[in-house]
Amino acid sequence: MKKIFPHYNIGHFINEPDNPTEFEITRFEEMGELDIEDPHKHTFYEILWFDEGVSSQVIDYQEYEIHPQTLFFISPNQLHHFEEYQPLKGGSVFFTEDFFLFNQQNKDQLFELSFLDNFYSQPFLKPDEKTYSIIRRVIDLLIVEKQRKDWSREISRALLQTLLGLIQRSVDSDNFEPVSKRYIILYKKLKNLIEQHYRENLTASDYAERLNVTQHHLNLVAKEVTNRTTTDLIRARSILEAKRLLTFSDLSVSEIASDLGFFDLSYFAKVFKAETDSSPKEFRSIMSEKYQNL
Repeated sequence: MKKIFPHYNIGHFINEPDNPTEFEITRFEEMGELDIEDPHKHTFYEILWFDEGVSSQVIDYQEYEIHPQTLFFISPNQLHHFEEYQPLKGGSVFFTEDFFLFNQQNKDQLFELSFLDNFYSQPFLKPDEKTYSIIRRVIDLLIVEKQRKDWSREISRALLQTLLGLIQRSVDSDNFEPVSKRYIILYKKLKNLIEQHYRENLTASDYAERLNVTQHHLNLVAKEVTNRTTTDLIRARSILEAKRLLTFSDLSVSEIASDLGFFDLSYFAKVFKAETDSSPKEFRSIMSEKYQNL
């Protein structure tokens, strides 16, 4: 199916769409008008920090009001809309998976960071004042390094790893019982597989087999991380895509159902309503008014 959302690389966010850069850091107050459509998807990770001002961020239909001294996280393939804001001070750190993992022996290192590729809890963090101040110092070091004529990818990568480590420590300290890294890694591998195959009618057993674990163990991990079963996660991803297509495409409800592997239209409508509390047609009517004039 033709892509209905623009996918942007980091270069688009510095008004250099042909620039293949894998790492950038910018301040809001220094950014010009960007040639970016909303909503859109990223091919990279973005960490936004907000020193002053209030903004409204929308990730896959979930709206978040972000206040000062807050960090906000956007991961590849999430549908993002920068809806509205008051004058802001802060900025964004952009980096690709390849930049972060360059020369890393442990390729699961990104997966261990629970706040990235985060599909199960809030995509933001409001640390205490002392922690935010420490995080901001590392961000300032990144800015200074990136502005040097002889800027070093190795130094920037080390500072980025420090920044992500500090954020993860703050996330863990907010959780009474942090989920184990092993569970986070397996969960994210499951989510990546679902992202690749959600149109193929694979079952929980199919995903467990591809991940070389038992279905029971996979369900245990899914429940521990998200309080939902593997089957729930598979269904939720299909319904998320249905919501996107209902909002931003002209496909009929039956065409959308068929595209997502639902060949019984009444069953699709039943599953959709269970997830959203509205029928597909009702959802399209509500969302068209909100988004189609963007």
